[in-house]
Amino acid sequence: MKTTELFSDFLRYAALNVAGMVGLSCYILADTFFVSRGLGTQGLAALNLALPIVSLVMGTGMMLGMGGAIQYAVHRGRDGGEQAGAIFTNTLFLALAAALVYVASGLFLSRPLTLLLGADQQVFAMTHTYLKVILLFSPAFILNHTLLAFVRNDGAPQLASLAMLVGSLSNVLLDYLFIFPLDMGIFGAVLATGIAPVISMAILLLHRLRRRNGFHLVRTRLHWKTARATCSLGFPSLVNELSSGIVMLVFNTLMLSLLGNVGVAAYGIVANLALVVIAVFTGVAQGAQPLISRSHGQGRPDLARRVLGYGLTACLAMAGVIYILLALFAPEVAALFNSEGDPVLAATAVEGLRLYFLSAPLAGVNIMAATYFAATQQALPAQLLSLLRGLFLVVPAALLLSALWGVWGLWLALPAAELAAALVCAVLFLRLKKS
Repeated sequence: MKTTELFSDFLRYAALNVAGMVGLSCYILADTFFVSRGLGTQGLAALNLALPIVSLVMGTGMMLGMGGAIQYAVHRGRDGGEQAGAIFTNTLFLALAAALVYVASGLFLSRPLTLLLGADQQVFAMTHTYLKVILLFSPAFILNHTLLAFVRNDGAPQLASLAMLVGSLSNVLLDYLFIFPLDMGIFGAVLATGIAPVISMAILLLHRLRRRNGFHLVRTRLHWKTARATCSLGFPSLVNELSSGIVMLVFNTLMLSLLGNVGVAAYGIVANLALVVIAVFTGVAQGAQPLISRSHGQGRPDLARRVLGYGLTACLAMAGVIYILLALFAPEVAALFNSEGDPVLAATAVEGLRLYFLSAPLAGVNIMAATYFAATQQALPAQLLSLLRGLFLVVPAALLLSALWGVWGLWLALPAAELAAALVCAVLFLRLKKS
């Protein structure tokens, strides 16, 4: 394949997937904006307390979709995709099993989970409503992410992007309709979020109706080797999504102790914008993944590394633009979500936007690198890098720095963790180069 052709494919896949992922992340951002306008600080705090569970559900779908789709793309590059049906069917088995667990949790464990997330008496009812409905809609979220990954790896990035964008637009429109004209409160916000993936899946069915899909359901049993590979290769995608939820849970707890519900609301503004920023990097990485996996399956590591270079360059460039815009317009951004004009909320959010997003370039590098390792079936370094940035570094950093410097230190915890993970990433690539 010529360099110009490979670069053109990368731009097409990455641009479409970034657009789709940013649209998909607007599920929560639209909720944040409309909830802040319609329900004030307490509604914003309740929404933010429920977000870790949202990240867990979506991350599960991304893990299964990405893990199954990587195997599908590698086999297509290697043998034309003879095992495509079995891989797809096994992935659906796992998706349905995970969905059943989440639905059961929504039916029987939603109240204990709400307490576990730290909801106090003021925000318990709203947090519980949001959490329970999200869990009941979990089959739609998980199946949607699974289908998105397979359709994208089946040579239809345009349709995958269209499905994500239409689903997200419907979420925004339904958010407004349910919260304001119909006055459905927090239930309206979460209902809009739950309906959106159903609409997205309806768009994805066009891939099947056009008879262009290379994957389909087959009669097969669950193959544990395939299932393990799916979870192993998709694990970084779960951690990337779940890390946002873990960070939110830890930061919410620390913010409650430092500034109370106003601090949680301020962090909610920063955290929800962070979801969009991470979606940009995830979009680039997931857009590059089919090309990397295909090159790997064809025995062309040189092409895989070239796509990696394109991805790293794109992530760094976009991270620079994002940080400059957020730093310059931090007061205006905070004001969008501060309908009550709370001065403490405004000051805390502005400080957070300027410190927290120092992590953006490092996060882009780490996400792209972890995706490259997974796409080339190097599960261990992909898992290590994802766990370091998502759990093993950021939680100790948050506890230590907040104890030393309060809220200011808490904002710097994520940049510190991403920096440490990036250093580990550099070591992993040096070892890979030597081998």
